[in-house]
Amino acid sequence: MQDHVTPRRVVILGGGFAGLFAARALRKSPVAVALVDRRAHHLFQPLLYQCASGILSEGQIAQPLRGVLRRHHNVRCVLAEATDVDAGARLVHARRPGGGIVQLPYDDLIVAVGMRQSYFGHEEFAAHAPGMKTLDDALEIRRRIYRAFEMAETAANDRERRQWLTFALVGGGPTGVELAGQIREIAGHTLDREFQRIESANARVLLFEGSDAVLGAFGPPLAHRAARTLEGLGVEVHTGTRVTDVDAHGLTVRDHDGRTTRFGARTVLWTAGVEAPPIAAALARETGAKQDRAGRILVEPDLTVPGHPEIRVTGDVMSLNGLPGLAEVAMQTGAYAGRSLRQAVEGRTKQPKPFKYVDLGSAAYIARGRAVVKAGPLHLSGFLGWLAWLFIHLAFLTGFRSRLGAVLSWLVVFATGSRRERAFTMPDTDASAARAPGPKAPPPAP
Repeated sequence: MQDHVTPRRVVILGGGFAGLFAARALRKSPVAVALVDRRAHHLFQPLLYQCASGILSEGQIAQPLRGVLRRHHNVRCVLAEATDVDAGARLVHARRPGGGIVQLPYDDLIVAVGMRQSYFGHEEFAAHAPGMKTLDDALEIRRRIYRAFEMAETAANDRERRQWLTFALVGGGPTGVELAGQIREIAGHTLDREFQRIESANARVLLFEGSDAVLGAFGPPLAHRAARTLEGLGVEVHTGTRVTDVDAHGLTVRDHDGRTTRFGARTVLWTAGVEAPPIAAALARETGAKQDRAGRILVEPDLTVPGHPEIRVTGDVMSLNGLPGLAEVAMQTGAYAGRSLRQAVEGRTKQPKPFKYVDLGSAAYIARGRAVVKAGPLHLSGFLGWLAWLFIHLAFLTGFRSRLGAVLSWLVVFATGSRRERAFTMPDTDASAARAPGPKAPPPAP
């Protein structure tokens, strides 16, 4: 009679690109995988801005993790947020939604928790300037964009109306550029002739970037083309500016010369800067690993934590050779971590080859038929850039239904400028006030 062999226990923290690709690489391995995420879906984060602007629905960019991994019989999904790691005991502590602690023992740990929005020490800005890292963020931004036009329609005076029709975006990376272009298209095409008291096309879109160019990582030629395209759409690009204050009525910026300027805007969106989540600091304290300025974990060439070959760090939260926080990096590091672990479990290799990143390029969608793409020596912009952008994103969208739905939505927007996903909700304050208990009525007079 053969003895039962307990499979090797693998815990993956995070169900984003890195975590998902790691789990897929372990599909046929003799391991038991626990994939831990505080959300029950895998999110195609590069298209969050299209959900926020009303092109795509939530279901087209987010798929249930259990559905995506339904054929991976050695993977179980755990809805919880990792809070600490005991490297000595090889134990992950995680908190369930609503309370309760889950303890997950591991033989191997793959950290793929991604990054979160950073306000550079000004957390008070978050209440007035939401970031865009999660599905909830995208829906909140959609609410703010479309609400602004509705509020402008009923504004009490011209000053208030101008504030509602002014949109300020902080950060000139791909997300900021993409959102700025989308808001201009919404104002000039989607909402054209839908209002009686305002001209939506007169909406003002301001884009603030601390460096000297938007999309600086794409190189000067493409950065220049992107800025020119944005300005052609009517976006006001302000480079070399730092935000010093944000409130419910606008923001204050300071330029290189130290001059400060106040801009009235009821909608401020934050797309600048990221930082590692708290679990990265907890892991660093426990293992002695070093972190960079943003909190990323510095790893060995095989993605392991120094002194802890059983812990691999992947995706955006990993720091290695200055690799950028791109979806392609997350996919490749996640797949590498899964493959190297599978080979070790199966006894095929003792020392994996160092991770080598294959640059598949970067892309930013600016407006209908206009995008910029950088892939090695290949630089594309305009309509050719848009076609390349289309191919890249279709290739990586998870699920056939997601791809088909996205294509149909893109065709509608490209042909007509209309957007089907414009629904948003507002807190029902009047109803809440009506339900709130008030003072009791006096008894009737005898």
